[in-house]
Amino acid sequence: MICLPTASCRRPSSTVARARPLWFALLLALASAITLSFLFLPVLAIFVNTGWGRLVSSLGNSQSTDALRLSLETTAIATAVIALVGTPAAYALATRSFPGKAVVLTVIELPLVLPPAVAGIALLAAFGPSGILGGALKHAHIALVFQTAGVVVAQVFVASPFYLRMAQTAFAGIDRALLDTSRTLGSTEAGTFARVAVPVAMPGLTAGLALAWGRALGEFGATLMFAGSLERVTQTVPLAIYEEFANDFPAALALSAILVIVSAAVLVAVRLVAGTVAFGSAGR
Repeated sequence: MICLPTASCRRPSSTVARARPLWFALLLALASAITLSFLFLPVLAIFVNTGWGRLVSSLGNSQSTDALRLSLETTAIATAVIALVGTPAAYALATRSFPGKAVVLTVIELPLVLPPAVAGIALLAAFGPSGILGGALKHAHIALVFQTAGVVVAQVFVASPFYLRMAQTAFAGIDRALLDTSRTLGSTEAGTFARVAVPVAMPGLTAGLALAWGRALGEFGATLMFAGSLERVTQTVPLAIYEEFANDFPAALALSAILVIVSAAVLVAVRLVAGTVAFGSAGR
């Protein structure tokens, strides 16, 4: 008798369970426990060694509050720049094929793997006083090195690839028929981009912006090399933590705890957006 792949012919669950070796299940559990412990223990140690009183008092410190304010302001500007410029760029990369596209994608993603010191040196070589564009910036009376604007430039440089990758994936996942229908109904390409592509891809774009903002918030090396660490001018929270590390380790712990809380909030937001995307896909 030929057994069709129906429920009556499936292997009993007990047989499937016996087919899984116990040693492999134990190996998976052990590997998961080691991974979780290794990644979570250092983060937990920050809060174990930082009392809530110290955490609250650090927010009353002018240096800490100035660094936090500067971080929030610069990352907000950097995220806005990334969204305004990166969204149409990601749409072009997702919807067009052209010679050398692989090279372009490699260049865009290169900052993801550059060491922070190299990123800072690269920014100095490009936008510093003696850099490629240094003379043009000087004639335009634009100063970036040791300026707040330099912090924004460094944050955009290291964070934009995160958004571009997710935005490109989001646009590439749009049903091409939606875009073609919009054009058939008389909409221009710009109108299709604004009224169809962006709204449909919005969950992915939002998640990408959250990741880019989190990366910009934690930026340290390129900012230090390019903009320096001047209090109330270029000293963001990561730079303030580095300075406090040598002078007041408990204060550094408290600032680190604040940054962990903010970063965790970003990850939770990304998870919520991802869950919304999955739910929307399942409902269609």
